[in-house]
Amino acid sequence: MTDPSDEVVPRPSAANGDVEVVGVSKRFGGVPALSNVTLTIRRGEVHALVGENGAGKSTLGKIISGVYSPDGGEVRVGGESVTFRSPRDAMDRGIVTIAQELAIVPYLNVMENVFLGAEPKKLGFVRRRVMRQRYEELSDRVGFHLPATQMAGTLTTADQQKLEIMRALSRDASTIIMDEPSAALSMHEVYALHGVIRSLAASGTTVILISHFLSEVLDLAGTVSILRDGRLVRNAIAAEETESSLIESMLGRSLGQAFPDKRLSATDAPVILEVDDLVAPGVRGASLSVRAGEIVGIAGLVGSGRSEFAHALYGATRVTGGRISVGGVDVTHHRPHQSLREGIAMIPESRKDQGLLMGRPISENVSLARLGALSHFGIMSPGSERSRVADALEQVRVKMASVRTPVSSLSGGNQQKVLFARTALCEPRVLIADEPTRGVDVGSKRTIYDVLVEQAAAGLAIIVISSELEEVLGLAHRVVVMRDGHFVAELSGEEMTQHAVLEAAFGESATTAS
Repeated sequence: MTDPSDEVVPRPSAANGDVEVVGVSKRFGGVPALSNVTLTIRRGEVHALVGENGAGKSTLGKIISGVYSPDGGEVRVGGESVTFRSPRDAMDRGIVTIAQELAIVPYLNVMENVFLGAEPKKLGFVRRRVMRQRYEELSDRVGFHLPATQMAGTLTTADQQKLEIMRALSRDASTIIMDEPSAALSMHEVYALHGVIRSLAASGTTVILISHFLSEVLDLAGTVSILRDGRLVRNAIAAEETESSLIESMLGRSLGQAFPDKRLSATDAPVILEVDDLVAPGVRGASLSVRAGEIVGIAGLVGSGRSEFAHALYGATRVTGGRISVGGVDVTHHRPHQSLREGIAMIPESRKDQGLLMGRPISENVSLARLGALSHFGIMSPGSERSRVADALEQVRVKMASVRTPVSSLSGGNQQKVLFARTALCEPRVLIADEPTRGVDVGSKRTIYDVLVEQAAAGLAIIVISSELEEVLGLAHRVVVMRDGHFVAELSGEEMTQHAVLEAAFGESATTAS
Protein backbone atom coordinates (compact mmCIF):
# COMPACT_ATOMS: atom_id res chain seq x y z
CA MET A 1 0.00 0.00 0.00
CA THR A 2 1.26 3.47 -0.75
CA ASP A 3 2.02 5.91 2.02
CA PRO A 4 -1.20 7.78 2.95
CA SER A 5 0.65 11.06 2.55
CA ASP A 6 0.85 10.33 -1.17
CA GLU A 7 -2.92 9.87 -1.48
CA VAL A 8 -4.97 12.32 -3.51
CA VAL A 9 -8.65 13.11 -3.52
CA PRO A 10 -10.57 10.46 -5.53
CA ARG A 11 -10.49 11.43 -9.20
CA PRO A 12 -13.59 11.21 -11.38
CA SER A 13 -12.01 8.92 -13.96
CA ALA A 14 -12.71 5.19 -13.50
CA ALA A 15 -10.84 3.86 -16.48
CA ASN A 16 -8.42 1.68 -14.50
CA GLY A 17 -10.90 -0.60 -12.74
CA ASP A 18 -12.19 1.99 -10.28
CA VAL A 19 -15.65 1.48 -8.78
CA GLU A 20 -17.96 4.48 -9.12
CA VAL A 21 -21.23 5.13 -7.34
CA VAL A 22 -23.16 7.83 -9.20
CA GLY A 23 -26.26 9.48 -7.69
CA VAL A 24 -27.29 6.29 -5.87
CA SER A 25 -30.45 6.33 -3.75
CA LYS A 26 -32.21 3.55 -1.86
CA ARG A 27 -35.41 3.46 0.17
CA PHE A 28 -36.88 0.82 2.47
CA GLY A 29 -40.60 1.08 3.16
CA GLY A 30 -40.56 4.70 2.06
CA VAL A 31 -37.68 5.57 4.43
CA PRO A 32 -34.55 6.79 2.62
CA ALA A 33 -31.43 4.73 3.45
CA LEU A 34 -29.26 6.48 0.82
CA SER A 35 -29.87 9.80 -0.92
CA ASN A 36 -28.00 10.76 -4.10
CA VAL A 37 -24.61 9.35 -3.07
CA THR A 38 -21.72 9.84 -5.52
CA LEU A 39 -18.15 8.71 -4.89
CA THR A 40 -15.22 7.01 -6.61
CA ILE A 41 -13.27 4.11 -5.11
CA ARG A 42 -9.88 3.89 -6.78
CA ARG A 43 -8.39 0.60 -7.83
CA GLY A 44 -5.82 -0.78 -5.38
CA GLU A 45 -6.64 1.46 -2.41
CA VAL A 46 -8.21 0.84 0.96
CA HIS A 47 -11.32 3.03 0.93
CA ALA A 48 -13.21 3.27 4.23
CA LEU A 49 -16.91 3.99 4.70
CA VAL A 50 -17.73 5.37 8.15
CA GLY A 51 -20.83 6.67 9.87
CA GLU A 52 -23.19 5.95 12.73
CA ASN A 53 -25.45 2.91 12.63
CA GLY A 54 -28.17 3.72 10.12
CA ALA A 55 -25.96 6.16 8.20
CA GLY A 56 -26.16 3.97 5.09
CA LYS A 57 -22.64 2.54 4.84
CA SER A 58 -23.67 -1.15 4.89
CA THR A 59 -26.51 -0.41 2.47
CA LEU A 60 -24.03 1.20 0.09
CA GLY A 61 -21.75 -1.83 0.38
CA LYS A 62 -24.67 -4.14 -0.40
CA ILE A 63 -25.56 -2.13 -3.51
CA ILE A 64 -21.98 -2.34 -4.78
CA SER A 65 -21.96 -6.10 -4.10
CA GLY A 66 -25.32 -6.86 -5.74
CA VAL A 67 -27.34 -7.66 -2.60
CA TYR A 68 -29.59 -4.64 -3.24
CA SER A 69 -30.48 -2.82 -6.44
CA PRO A 70 -30.47 0.99 -6.25
CA ASP A 71 -33.76 2.85 -6.63
CA GLY A 72 -31.89 5.61 -8.42
CA GLY A 73 -28.44 6.22 -9.85
CA GLU A 74 -25.95 3.64 -11.05
CA VAL A 75 -22.81 1.68 -10.23
CA ARG A 76 -19.89 1.68 -12.68
CA VAL A 77 -16.92 -0.69 -12.76
CA GLY A 78 -13.96 0.36 -14.89
CA GLY A 79 -16.08 3.14 -16.40
CA GLU A 80 -18.84 0.73 -17.51
CA SER A 81 -22.34 0.92 -16.03
CA VAL A 82 -23.27 -2.40 -14.42
CA THR A 83 -26.54 -3.91 -13.21
CA PHE A 84 -26.14 -6.57 -10.55
CA ARG A 85 -29.19 -8.74 -9.92
CA SER A 86 -27.43 -10.85 -7.30
CA PRO A 87 -24.11 -11.18 -5.45
CA ARG A 88 -23.20 -13.81 -8.06
CA ASP A 89 -23.37 -11.15 -10.78
CA ALA A 90 -21.06 -8.91 -8.72
CA MET A 91 -18.70 -11.83 -8.09
CA ASP A 92 -18.46 -12.41 -11.84
CA ARG A 93 -17.17 -8.82 -12.08
CA GLY A 94 -14.63 -9.44 -9.31
CA ILE A 95 -16.55 -7.92 -6.39
CA VAL A 96 -16.78 -10.10 -3.28
CA THR A 97 -18.19 -9.27 0.16
CA ILE A 98 -17.21 -10.43 3.62
CA ALA A 99 -20.45 -9.64 5.41
CA GLN A 100 -20.89 -8.64 9.04
CA GLU A 101 -23.31 -11.57 9.44
CA LEU A 102 -21.14 -14.60 8.73
CA ALA A 103 -22.41 -17.06 6.10
CA ILE A 104 -20.84 -20.46 6.63
CA VAL A 105 -22.23 -23.96 6.06
CA PRO A 106 -21.69 -25.52 9.50
CA TYR A 107 -21.76 -29.16 8.34
CA LEU A 108 -19.09 -28.69 5.68
CA ASN A 109 -15.43 -28.56 6.63
CA VAL A 110 -13.24 -25.48 6.46
CA MET A 111 -11.74 -26.26 3.04
CA GLU A 112 -15.17 -27.04 1.52
CA ASN A 113 -16.52 -23.74 2.83
CA VAL A 114 -13.58 -21.78 1.42
CA PHE A 115 -14.10 -23.15 -2.10
CA LEU A 116 -17.90 -23.46 -1.92
CA GLY A 117 -19.29 -22.89 -5.41
CA ALA A 118 -15.81 -22.64 -6.90
CA GLU A 119 -14.50 -26.17 -6.38
CA PRO A 120 -11.89 -27.44 -8.88
CA LYS A 121 -13.64 -30.14 -10.94
CA LYS A 122 -12.95 -32.60 -13.71
CA LEU A 123 -15.75 -34.44 -15.54
CA GLY A 124 -18.16 -33.17 -12.89
CA PHE A 125 -16.17 -34.56 -9.95
CA VAL A 126 -14.48 -32.40 -7.31
CA ARG A 127 -10.69 -32.72 -7.49
CA ARG A 128 -10.08 -32.91 -3.75
CA ARG A 129 -6.31 -33.27 -4.02
CA VAL A 130 -6.13 -30.11 -6.13
CA MET A 131 -8.49 -28.32 -3.73
CA ARG A 132 -6.34 -29.34 -0.76
CA GLN A 133 -3.22 -28.05 -2.51
CA ARG A 134 -4.91 -24.73 -3.29
CA TYR A 135 -6.13 -24.48 0.30
CA GLU A 136 -2.62 -24.97 1.69
CA GLU A 137 -1.21 -22.36 -0.70
CA LEU A 138 -3.96 -19.89 0.25
CA SER A 139 -3.47 -20.59 3.94
CA ASP A 140 0.27 -19.89 3.68
CA ARG A 141 -0.33 -16.70 1.69
CA VAL A 142 -2.91 -15.29 4.10
CA GLY A 143 -1.36 -16.56 7.33
CA PHE A 144 -4.61 -18.11 8.65
CA HIS A 145 -3.87 -21.75 9.44
CA LEU A 146 -7.28 -23.31 10.05
CA PRO A 147 -7.50 -27.13 9.98
CA ALA A 148 -8.80 -27.96 6.49
CA THR A 149 -10.98 -30.87 7.62
CA GLN A 150 -12.49 -29.31 10.74
CA MET A 151 -16.26 -28.79 10.59
CA ALA A 152 -16.93 -25.08 10.12
CA GLY A 153 -19.73 -25.10 12.69
CA THR A 154 -17.25 -26.01 15.44
CA LEU A 155 -15.05 -22.97 14.81
CA THR A 156 -15.03 -19.95 17.10
CA THR A 157 -16.57 -16.74 15.76
CA ALA A 158 -13.08 -15.37 15.14
CA ASP A 159 -12.08 -18.43 13.12
CA GLN A 160 -15.32 -18.30 11.13
CA GLN A 161 -14.43 -14.70 10.28
CA LYS A 162 -11.04 -15.88 9.02
CA LEU A 163 -12.77 -18.56 6.93
CA GLU A 164 -14.89 -15.86 5.26
CA ILE A 165 -11.78 -13.83 4.47
CA MET A 166 -10.09 -16.88 2.94
CA ARG A 167 -13.20 -17.59 0.82
CA ALA A 168 -13.12 -14.07 -0.61
CA LEU A 169 -9.41 -14.26 -1.34
CA SER A 170 -9.79 -17.66 -3.03
CA ARG A 171 -11.93 -15.97 -5.72
CA ASP A 172 -9.04 -13.69 -6.80
CA ALA A 173 -11.41 -10.76 -6.41
CA SER A 174 -10.43 -7.34 -7.71
CA THR A 175 -12.63 -5.63 -5.08
CA ILE A 176 -13.31 -6.97 -1.59
CA ILE A 177 -15.90 -5.34 0.66
CA MET A 178 -15.16 -5.96 4.34
CA ASP A 179 -18.02 -5.12 6.70
CA GLU A 180 -16.70 -4.90 10.28
CA PRO A 181 -14.02 -7.56 9.59
CA SER A 182 -12.19 -7.23 12.90
CA ALA A 183 -15.18 -7.01 15.25
CA ALA A 184 -14.83 -10.62 16.47
CA LEU A 185 -11.04 -10.95 16.26
CA SER A 186 -8.45 -10.87 19.02
CA MET A 187 -5.70 -8.25 19.04
CA HIS A 188 -3.25 -10.78 17.61
CA GLU A 189 -5.66 -11.70 14.81
CA VAL A 190 -6.44 -8.05 14.05
CA TYR A 191 -2.75 -7.40 13.42
CA ALA A 192 -2.65 -10.38 11.03
CA LEU A 193 -5.79 -9.15 9.25
CA HIS A 194 -4.34 -5.66 8.84
CA GLY A 195 -1.25 -7.19 7.25
CA VAL A 196 -3.48 -9.07 4.80
CA ILE A 197 -5.41 -5.90 3.93
CA ARG A 198 -2.20 -3.97 3.26
CA SER A 199 -0.80 -6.74 1.07
CA LEU A 200 -4.07 -6.90 -0.88
CA ALA A 201 -3.96 -3.18 -1.63
CA ALA A 202 -0.26 -3.37 -2.51
CA SER A 203 -1.03 -6.12 -5.04
CA GLY A 204 -3.74 -4.00 -6.71
CA THR A 205 -6.85 -5.36 -4.99
CA THR A 206 -9.36 -2.73 -3.89
CA VAL A 207 -10.58 -3.04 -0.30
CA ILE A 208 -13.77 -1.25 0.77
CA LEU A 209 -13.57 -1.17 4.57
CA ILE A 210 -16.71 -0.59 6.64
CA SER A 211 -15.70 -0.23 10.28
CA HIS A 212 -16.72 1.36 13.57
CA PHE A 213 -13.10 1.25 14.72
CA LEU A 214 -11.82 4.66 13.69
CA SER A 215 -8.26 3.88 14.73
CA GLU A 216 -8.39 0.94 12.30
CA VAL A 217 -9.75 3.20 9.56
CA LEU A 218 -7.01 5.79 10.04
CA ASP A 219 -4.34 3.09 10.18
CA LEU A 220 -5.40 1.31 6.97
CA ALA A 221 -7.34 3.62 4.66
CA GLY A 222 -6.08 6.00 2.01
CA THR A 223 -9.49 7.64 1.55
CA VAL A 224 -12.44 7.88 3.94
CA SER A 225 -16.03 8.59 2.90
CA ILE A 226 -18.21 9.85 5.75
CA LEU A 227 -21.95 9.16 5.64
CA ARG A 228 -24.67 10.69 7.79
CA ASP A 229 -28.41 9.99 7.52
CA GLY A 230 -27.95 8.34 4.13
CA ARG A 231 -26.01 11.20 2.59
CA LEU A 232 -22.34 11.56 1.75
CA VAL A 233 -20.98 14.28 4.02
CA ARG A 234 -17.51 14.40 2.52
CA ASN A 235 -14.54 12.43 1.22
CA ALA A 236 -11.32 12.81 3.18
CA ILE A 237 -7.67 11.85 2.91
CA ALA A 238 -7.16 9.58 5.91
CA ALA A 239 -3.68 10.91 6.69
CA GLU A 240 -5.17 14.38 7.24
CA GLU A 241 -7.88 13.22 9.64
CA THR A 242 -8.13 12.37 13.33
CA GLU A 243 -10.70 10.31 15.19
CA SER A 244 -12.21 13.56 16.52
CA SER A 245 -12.55 15.11 13.05
CA LEU A 246 -14.23 11.95 11.71
CA ILE A 247 -16.60 11.81 14.68
CA GLU A 248 -17.62 15.45 14.20
CA SER A 249 -18.50 14.77 10.56
CA MET A 250 -20.34 11.55 11.42
CA LEU A 251 -22.45 13.17 14.14
CA GLY A 252 -22.67 16.71 12.80
CA ARG A 253 -21.41 17.93 16.16
CA SER A 254 -18.49 17.51 18.52
CA LEU A 255 -18.67 14.41 20.70
CA GLY A 256 -16.46 15.82 23.42
CA GLN A 257 -14.08 13.50 25.21
CA ALA A 258 -14.49 9.81 24.39
CA PHE A 259 -15.22 8.70 27.97
CA PRO A 260 -17.08 10.37 30.83
CA ASP A 261 -15.13 11.42 33.90
CA LYS A 262 -14.57 8.59 36.36
CA ARG A 263 -16.40 8.95 39.64
CA LEU A 264 -14.35 7.13 42.25
CA SER A 265 -16.28 4.91 44.64
CA ALA A 266 -15.86 5.45 48.36
CA THR A 267 -12.94 3.55 49.86
CA ASP A 268 -15.27 2.18 52.54
CA ALA A 269 -18.00 1.16 50.06
CA PRO A 270 -19.29 -2.33 50.82
CA VAL A 271 -18.14 -5.29 48.75
CA ILE A 272 -21.17 -6.36 46.69
CA LEU A 273 -19.70 -9.20 44.62
CA GLU A 274 -17.20 -11.68 46.06
CA VAL A 275 -15.75 -14.49 43.93
CA ASP A 276 -13.38 -16.97 45.59
CA ASP A 277 -11.32 -19.52 43.63
CA LEU A 278 -14.01 -20.04 40.96
CA VAL A 279 -13.77 -23.17 38.81
CA ALA A 280 -16.04 -23.64 35.78
CA PRO A 281 -15.67 -24.51 32.08
CA GLY A 282 -12.81 -22.28 30.85
CA VAL A 283 -12.18 -20.85 34.34
CA ARG A 284 -9.46 -22.15 36.68
CA GLY A 285 -9.44 -20.73 40.18
CA ALA A 286 -10.42 -17.08 39.54
CA SER A 287 -10.97 -14.72 42.47
CA LEU A 288 -12.37 -11.18 42.34
CA SER A 289 -14.24 -8.70 44.52
CA VAL A 290 -16.18 -5.62 43.36
CA ARG A 291 -17.42 -2.81 45.62
CA ALA A 292 -20.58 -0.75 45.28
CA GLY A 293 -19.98 2.07 42.81
CA GLU A 294 -16.91 0.41 41.29
CA ILE A 295 -16.31 -0.49 37.65
CA VAL A 296 -13.82 -3.33 37.24
CA GLY A 297 -12.57 -4.04 33.73
CA ILE A 298 -11.56 -7.54 32.63
CA ALA A 299 -9.00 -7.62 29.83
CA GLY A 300 -7.32 -10.51 28.05
CA LEU A 301 -6.98 -12.23 24.71
CA VAL A 302 -9.82 -14.08 23.01
CA GLY A 303 -9.91 -17.52 24.64
CA SER A 304 -8.46 -16.28 27.94
CA GLY A 305 -11.67 -17.15 29.80
CA ARG A 306 -13.25 -13.68 30.11
CA SER A 307 -16.71 -14.59 28.77
CA GLU A 308 -16.58 -17.99 30.47
CA PHE A 309 -16.02 -16.21 33.80
CA ALA A 310 -19.04 -13.99 33.11
CA HIS A 311 -21.26 -16.96 32.21
CA ALA A 312 -20.24 -18.77 35.40
CA LEU A 313 -21.06 -15.69 37.53
CA TYR A 314 -24.48 -15.42 35.91
CA GLY A 315 -25.20 -19.14 36.29
CA ALA A 316 -25.26 -19.87 32.55
CA THR A 317 -22.57 -22.56 33.03
CA ARG A 318 -22.08 -24.99 35.88
CA VAL A 319 -19.67 -24.04 38.65
CA THR A 320 -17.60 -26.99 39.87
CA GLY A 321 -15.52 -25.23 42.51
CA GLY A 322 -15.18 -22.05 44.52
CA ARG A 323 -17.82 -19.64 45.79
CA ILE A 324 -19.82 -16.65 44.48
CA SER A 325 -21.68 -14.33 46.84
CA VAL A 326 -23.72 -11.16 46.36
CA GLY A 327 -24.09 -8.99 49.44
CA GLY A 328 -23.01 -11.94 51.55
CA VAL A 329 -25.59 -14.33 50.03
CA ASP A 330 -24.20 -17.48 48.42
CA VAL A 331 -25.28 -17.69 44.77
CA THR A 332 -22.65 -20.18 43.61
CA HIS A 333 -24.95 -22.77 42.06
CA HIS A 334 -27.79 -20.51 40.94
CA ARG A 335 -29.18 -20.63 37.42
CA PRO A 336 -29.74 -17.33 35.51
CA HIS A 337 -33.32 -16.75 36.73
CA GLN A 338 -32.14 -17.23 40.33
CA SER A 339 -29.14 -14.96 39.75
CA LEU A 340 -31.48 -12.23 38.53
CA ARG A 341 -33.56 -12.54 41.70
CA GLU A 342 -30.40 -12.17 43.80
CA GLY A 343 -29.35 -9.04 41.87
CA ILE A 344 -26.97 -10.19 39.09
CA ALA A 345 -27.81 -8.94 35.58
CA MET A 346 -25.82 -9.50 32.42
CA ILE A 347 -25.39 -7.87 29.00
CA PRO A 348 -24.28 -10.82 26.82
CA GLU A 349 -21.53 -10.75 24.22
CA SER A 350 -23.92 -11.25 21.27
CA ARG A 351 -27.21 -9.35 21.47
CA LYS A 352 -28.69 -11.25 18.51
CA ASP A 353 -27.74 -14.77 19.60
CA GLN A 354 -27.92 -14.44 23.38
CA GLY A 355 -29.86 -11.31 24.24
CA LEU A 356 -32.77 -10.18 22.10
CA LEU A 357 -35.86 -11.73 20.52
CA MET A 358 -35.37 -9.95 17.21
CA GLY A 359 -38.90 -10.44 15.85
CA ARG A 360 -40.67 -9.33 19.03
CA PRO A 361 -41.58 -5.75 20.06
CA ILE A 362 -39.20 -3.51 21.96
CA SER A 363 -41.50 -3.51 25.00
CA GLU A 364 -41.51 -7.32 25.28
CA ASN A 365 -37.72 -7.45 25.01
CA VAL A 366 -37.41 -4.98 27.89
CA SER A 367 -39.98 -6.62 30.19
CA LEU A 368 -38.85 -10.18 29.44
CA ALA A 369 -36.76 -10.60 32.59
CA ARG A 370 -39.39 -9.07 34.92
CA LEU A 371 -42.59 -10.83 33.91
CA GLY A 372 -43.28 -11.98 37.47
CA ALA A 373 -43.06 -8.47 38.89
CA LEU A 374 -45.27 -7.07 36.12
CA SER A 375 -48.08 -9.61 36.46
CA HIS A 376 -50.73 -10.58 39.01
CA PHE A 377 -51.69 -14.26 39.33
CA GLY A 378 -49.95 -14.95 36.03
CA ILE A 379 -51.72 -12.16 34.10
CA MET A 380 -49.67 -9.24 32.79
CA SER A 381 -50.61 -5.75 33.93
CA PRO A 382 -50.45 -3.67 30.71
CA GLY A 383 -50.43 -0.35 32.53
CA SER A 384 -47.60 -1.34 34.84
CA GLU A 385 -45.61 -2.81 31.93
CA ARG A 386 -46.01 0.34 29.80
CA SER A 387 -44.97 2.66 32.62
CA ARG A 388 -41.97 0.62 33.81
CA VAL A 389 -40.74 -0.10 30.28
CA ALA A 390 -41.06 3.57 29.26
CA ASP A 391 -39.03 4.65 32.29
CA ALA A 392 -36.29 2.10 31.55
CA LEU A 393 -36.07 3.08 27.87
CA GLU A 394 -35.89 6.77 28.77
CA GLN A 395 -33.14 6.06 31.30
CA VAL A 396 -30.86 4.61 28.59
CA ARG A 397 -31.97 7.02 25.82
CA VAL A 398 -33.33 4.55 23.24
CA LYS A 399 -34.36 6.24 19.96
CA MET A 400 -37.46 4.55 18.48
CA ALA A 401 -40.76 5.21 16.76
CA SER A 402 -42.86 3.05 19.12
CA VAL A 403 -42.32 0.42 21.81
CA ARG A 404 -44.53 -1.89 19.72
CA THR A 405 -42.14 -2.00 16.75
CA PRO A 406 -39.88 -5.08 16.44
CA VAL A 407 -36.50 -4.64 18.07
CA SER A 408 -34.95 -5.74 14.75
CA SER A 409 -36.02 -2.38 13.26
CA LEU A 410 -33.60 -0.51 15.54
CA SER A 411 -30.00 0.33 14.79
CA GLY A 412 -27.33 -1.78 16.47
CA GLY A 413 -26.68 0.92 19.04
CA ASN A 414 -30.34 1.19 20.04
CA GLN A 415 -30.69 -2.60 20.15
CA GLN A 416 -27.81 -2.66 22.62
CA LYS A 417 -29.46 0.07 24.69
CA VAL A 418 -32.64 -2.06 24.85
CA LEU A 419 -30.57 -4.69 26.68
CA PHE A 420 -29.44 -2.02 29.13
CA ALA A 421 -33.08 -0.98 29.60
CA ARG A 422 -33.93 -4.60 30.43
CA THR A 423 -31.21 -4.79 33.06
CA ALA A 424 -32.28 -1.42 34.52
CA LEU A 425 -35.81 -2.81 34.93
CA CYS A 426 -34.35 -5.69 36.97
CA GLU A 427 -32.82 -3.22 39.46
CA PRO A 428 -29.63 -5.30 39.88
CA ARG A 429 -26.86 -4.92 42.41
CA VAL A 430 -24.25 -6.39 40.05
CA LEU A 431 -24.07 -5.73 36.31
CA ILE A 432 -21.84 -7.80 34.01
CA ALA A 433 -21.38 -6.10 30.61
CA ASP A 434 -19.66 -8.42 28.12
CA GLU A 435 -18.55 -6.43 25.03
CA PRO A 436 -21.09 -3.67 25.83
CA THR A 437 -20.42 -1.65 22.65
CA ARG A 438 -19.69 -4.34 20.04
CA GLY A 439 -21.14 -3.27 16.67
CA VAL A 440 -22.21 0.10 18.10
CA ASP A 441 -21.62 3.50 16.50
CA VAL A 442 -19.65 6.23 18.24
CA GLY A 443 -22.68 8.26 19.34
CA SER A 444 -24.35 5.25 20.97
CA LYS A 445 -21.02 4.22 22.50
CA ARG A 446 -20.83 7.46 24.45
CA THR A 447 -24.42 7.05 25.64
CA ILE A 448 -23.65 3.53 26.86
CA TYR A 449 -20.53 4.78 28.63
CA ASP A 450 -22.60 7.48 30.34
CA VAL A 451 -25.19 4.88 31.41
CA LEU A 452 -22.50 2.63 32.91
CA VAL A 453 -20.94 5.51 34.87
CA GLU A 454 -24.38 6.67 36.07
CA GLN A 455 -25.28 3.15 37.20
CA ALA A 456 -22.00 2.85 39.09
CA ALA A 457 -22.65 6.22 40.74
CA ALA A 458 -26.04 4.84 41.85
CA GLY A 459 -24.23 2.05 43.72
CA LEU A 460 -24.03 -0.85 41.28
CA ALA A 461 -20.99 -3.09 41.20
CA ILE A 462 -20.07 -3.32 37.51
CA ILE A 463 -17.82 -5.67 35.54
CA VAL A 464 -16.92 -4.58 32.00
CA ILE A 465 -15.41 -7.13 29.63
CA SER A 466 -14.12 -5.75 26.34
CA SER A 467 -11.71 -6.57 23.54
CA GLU A 468 -11.15 -2.81 23.12
CA LEU A 469 -8.35 -1.89 25.50
CA GLU A 470 -9.20 1.81 25.29
CA GLU A 471 -12.71 0.99 26.49
CA VAL A 472 -11.51 -1.04 29.47
CA LEU A 473 -8.98 1.60 30.49
CA GLY A 474 -11.35 4.51 29.83
CA LEU A 475 -14.17 3.16 32.02
CA ALA A 476 -12.65 1.04 34.76
CA HIS A 477 -11.42 2.03 38.20
CA ARG A 478 -9.40 -1.20 38.27
CA VAL A 479 -8.36 -3.61 35.52
CA VAL A 480 -7.75 -7.33 36.04
CA VAL A 481 -6.09 -9.30 33.25
CA MET A 482 -7.12 -12.86 32.49
CA ARG A 483 -4.99 -15.56 30.91
CA ASP A 484 -5.61 -19.32 30.69
CA GLY A 485 -8.74 -19.13 32.82
CA HIS A 486 -7.43 -17.19 35.81
CA PHE A 487 -6.44 -13.64 36.72
CA VAL A 488 -2.73 -12.95 36.32
CA ALA A 489 -2.54 -9.21 37.06
CA GLU A 490 -4.45 -6.41 38.75
CA LEU A 491 -3.78 -2.82 37.71
CA SER A 492 -4.99 0.49 39.11
CA GLY A 493 -4.13 4.17 38.92
CA GLU A 494 -1.05 4.93 36.85
CA GLU A 495 -0.38 1.19 36.39
CA MET A 496 -3.36 1.04 34.01
CA THR A 497 -1.64 1.33 30.63
CA GLN A 498 -2.06 -0.55 27.36
CA HIS A 499 1.53 -1.75 27.63
CA ALA A 500 0.98 -3.24 31.09
CA VAL A 501 -2.24 -4.97 30.05
CA LEU A 502 -0.65 -6.47 26.94
CA GLU A 503 2.38 -7.66 28.89
CA ALA A 504 0.13 -9.50 31.31
CA ALA A 505 -2.18 -10.84 28.58
CA PHE A 506 0.71 -12.32 26.62
CA GLY A 507 2.45 -13.58 29.75
CA GLU A 508 5.46 -11.28 29.65
CA SER A 509 6.65 -9.99 33.02
CA ALA A 510 3.11 -10.07 34.36
CA THR A 511 2.61 -9.25 38.00
CA THR A 512 0.52 -11.93 39.65
CA ALA A 513 -2.71 -10.62 41.08
CA SER A 514 -3.11 -10.88 44.80
